[in-house]
Amino acid sequence: MNTRLTWICHGATAASRKALFPLDEPLDDRAAEEAGRMAALPRADRIITSPALRARQTAEALRLQAETDQALRDCDHGRWAGRPITAIGAEEPDDLLAWMSDPEAAPHGGESFLALRRRVAGWMDEQSLLAGHVIAISHAAVIRAAVAHVLQAPLSAFWLIDVEPLAVLRMTSNGQRWSLRL
Repeated sequence: MNTRLTWICHGATAASRKALFPLDEPLDDRAAEEAGRMAALPRADRIITSPALRARQTAEALRLQAETDQALRDCDHGRWAGRPITAIGAEEPDDLLAWMSDPEAAPHGGESFLALRRRVAGWMDEQSLLAGHVIAISHAAVIRAAVAHVLQAPLSAFWLIDVEPLAVLRMTSNGQRWSLRL
C-alpha cells in the first residue's frame, strides 16, 4: 500500500511576519492572494487541515475542501503564544535556551518538540495505513517535525529545517517507511 503525502504550510500571518509565537490569527491579505495563485495541486483522496484559522483559510484560498484534524494543529506554545520571541529572550533567557536546546523541554507550559514529533509521526502512520494521496495543510513546526521523523534525524535538526509560508513538500510511504520526495 503506497501513500503520497503532500504537505502545504499555511500562508503568512501578521504574527509570522513579526516573529511572534502564533495565536489563532487569520492569513494576511497578501498570503491569501499568493495562495490563490499557486499552481494546481494533483487530485487527492483526502484533504486535511489543521483546525487553525490560518490553515483553513489557506485551504479555502487553494480552493480545497478540507476536513480538520486536531493532530495537525500547531505546536502548543503555552503562555508564550502571541508574544515576540525577542521579549521571551529578554524576560526568560534560560527558558528560551532550554526550549531551543532540549527537545523534551516545554518551559512555556505547552508542548515539547518530542511530544510534537510523536503526535505528527502517529498521524503519518495512520495515513500510511489508509494509502492513497493525502494533502495536509498545516504549520511550519508540524512539517519540520515530519521531516525530522522521516529522516530519522535527532530533534536538534528541528532548528535546521526552514519551512516558508505556502511551502509544498512531498513524502511517500510504502507501508513500511516514509521517504522525503524532492
